[in-house]
Amino acid sequence: MIATSIGSQGWNAIKAMGLYMIVVILALVIHTIVTYGSTIALFAKRNPITFFNDFSEVMIVAFSTSSSNATLPVSMDVAQRKLKVPKPISSFVQPLGATINMDGTAIMQGVATIFIAQVYGVELTIPQLLMVVLTAVLASVGTAGVPGVGLIMLAMVLQSVNLPVAGIASILGIDRLLDMIRTAVNTTGDAACAVIVTETEKKHGNIEAPHPEVSV
Repeated sequence: MIATSIGSQGWNAIKAMGLYMIVVILALVIHTIVTYGSTIALFAKRNPITFFNDFSEVMIVAFSTSSSNATLPVSMDVAQRKLKVPKPISSFVQPLGATINMDGTAIMQGVATIFIAQVYGVELTIPQLLMVVLTAVLASVGTAGVPGVGLIMLAMVLQSVNLPVAGIASILGIDRLLDMIRTAVNTTGDAACAVIVTETEKKHGNIEAPHPEVSV
C-alpha cells in the first residue's frame, strides 16, 4: 500500500504520511508518559519508571500482536505478579479496559481526521473540532480490541464532520505500524487503571496491603 501511494502520488504523499505518523507517535508517547506516568505517581503513589519497567514485556506483546484482547492474559499475569494487583481487581478492570479504554485509538482518530481534512483542503471550525473529540472518544469506547478496527470506527468520526470516508485510503498503508503502538498504549492504560484502583481500595480498607515476607 505504501509503494502504491508513492508510485501514484510521488514523494509528497509519503512526506505527508511521514509527518502524520510523527504527530500520532508523539501524541501517544506524551500521553503515555505524562498522563499515565503522572496518574501512577499522584494516585497510586508509585514510581512511574518502575511501573513502565515492570510492564514493559506486556507492551512488547501488545506491540507485536496489535490486539488488546490477545495481550490480555499476559497483561493480567504481569499485573498480578509484578504490579501486585489483586486478582479480583485485575480480572474486572483489565478485561473491561480492553473493551472500552482505547485512548490510543481516540488520539489516532482525532489526528487522522484533521490530516484527512487538510488533504481535502477543508478547514474545520471549532464546533467541528469539538465534535471530532466527542465522536472519537465515543467511537474508541465501542472499538473492539482487534487489529485494524480503529479505521472502521474512523469512518464514523469522518462522517460526523462531513468528510469523505474515502480519505481513509490515504492512511491505510501506514496504519498497521501505528496500530501496534497505540495497542501498547491502550494496554498500559488498563494496567495503570488497575494499579490506581488497587491503591484506592487499600485506602478504603477493602483490601489489605501485602505483608513483607520474613525469612526464617
